[in-house]
Amino acid sequence: MNEYGLARRLTGEALGTFFLLATVVGSGIMGESLSNGNDAIALLGNTIATGAMLAVLILIFGPVSGAHFNPAVTLAFALRKEIKWGEAGLYVATQVVFAIAGVLAAHLMFDLPLIQSSQHLRTGMGNWTAEIIATFGLLATILGCIRNAPQAVPYAVGLYITAGYWFTSSTSFANPAVTLARSFSDTFAGIAPEHVAGFIVAQLVGALLAVGIFGWLWQVRSEAGGDSSVSVAAG
Repeated sequence: MNEYGLARRLTGEALGTFFLLATVVGSGIMGESLSNGNDAIALLGNTIATGAMLAVLILIFGPVSGAHFNPAVTLAFALRKEIKWGEAGLYVATQVVFAIAGVLAAHLMFDLPLIQSSQHLRTGMGNWTAEIIATFGLLATILGCIRNAPQAVPYAVGLYITAGYWFTSSTSFANPAVTLARSFSDTFAGIAPEHVAGFIVAQLVGALLAVGIFGWLWQVRSEAGGDSSVSVAAG
């Protein structure tokens, strides 16, 4: 990633986040329109498209920007000192702006009102717990694969999110930028604006837990068992 200047990295984050949200919202609209009221079929279509697109986007933009597309991921890498805090702030701002742009593009493609406010209620302890677990698992997938099988990151992340749609009650948002952007869409993928804050707090808790636990888990201790332990950085 170091061979690319900041402007190119931010462009990678912008394009990747844009296409991610266009896929999340667009496939939700398409799934709902074709499912004849069967939410399971609509969710399945939403799931497959999102997981597949994530793998593609990480393959394209991973070498450029790291393919974060997610403020929780950027926060994790900043805490691990793998991205500067100032650059992390620019990453997050870019992710939020282009996540919203991706939502608006999905509305435009399906001839829906451009600006919307979601009425889809997603709140409560179950959903918040799900978002903590979903985000923790996403960071575990990313950090674990970077450390042990970096070539597998695109597919592992796509598969994890595909599974996360189904094993979590919240359908695994696991991304503050995605959460905020989806509040602008009163469609299948939406979330009511008043419930965004709870999701984002839970996602940040999940990310912080993942950084702390896996930072400890992957320390390499000397055979002598003394103080000379070193942290194994990603990559």
